[in-house]
Amino acid sequence: PNAMGGREVGGLANQLAAHLDIENEAHQQLVQRFWQSPTIAKKAGCNAIDMFDEIAKGKIKAIWVMATNPMVSLPNNAAIQHALEQCELVVVSDCIAKSDTLKFANVAFPSTGWGEKNGTVTNSERRISRQRPLVEPFSGAKNDWQIMCLVAQKMGFEGFDFTDPSGIFEEWAQLTDFENNGDRLLNLSALVGLSQQQYDNLKPVMWPVLKNEPYKNGQVFVNNQFSTADKKARFIPITPKLPVQQTSSDYPFVMNSGRIRDQW
Repeated sequence: PNAMGGREVGGLANQLAAHLDIENEAHQQLVQRFWQSPTIAKKAGCNAIDMFDEIAKGKIKAIWVMATNPMVSLPNNAAIQHALEQCELVVVSDCIAKSDTLKFANVAFPSTGWGEKNGTVTNSERRISRQRPLVEPFSGAKNDWQIMCLVAQKMGFEGFDFTDPSGIFEEWAQLTDFENNGDRLLNLSALVGLSQQQYDNLKPVMWPVLKNEPYKNGQVFVNNQFSTADKKARFIPITPKLPVQQTSSDYPFVMNSGRIRDQW
């Protein structure tokens, strides 16, 4: 349920955290000021398909696979295998002991499954919900955020000393509110500064969640202005088409024999 949540924290190659644009200079500077970082990425990275093409060419020399199994989920299995065989460093975090992708791992990290996780998820209507673990992590497995923090610390980076998901949530909420004068819809100003108990007891809430304007909570586009340059909505005309392959009484079934480039 957390595809929206992944995007909100910068989980796409063309976004910074808090729905900020990685190629927007003002957004770059804003995130740098917030994190006080000496450098920041200034152009979008590769999407999933292009990433493996670049690995095969030797332009990407290390990959860390988390929460997915590209040997099964991506199209053109042979190309994915070739890329992983070429890659100098393959790191895989997974909650199972064996997978098609783990076969290529130089380093494997045991991570938690969804029933062991603690944090928040955001669904497609922008509703943030607390996710609480059902069971303790199995056999020493760690959450993805813990693994990343430990690796970052070993590499000498600062700012990865989180001890609980609530601290990560706090930093994210602060970023959504940072220098936000109402021009960015993702704003969690009312959730900044939650105590541990308040975070643990957080009820499902739809953003924006505004500290000084609670009457606007959960509402976007109420002033008939949209997230486009001219603030107008975009309508995309289409020409409906019937499926190319038609069924009949003689041929009542259609078989999909494999994945295609835009399978998603």
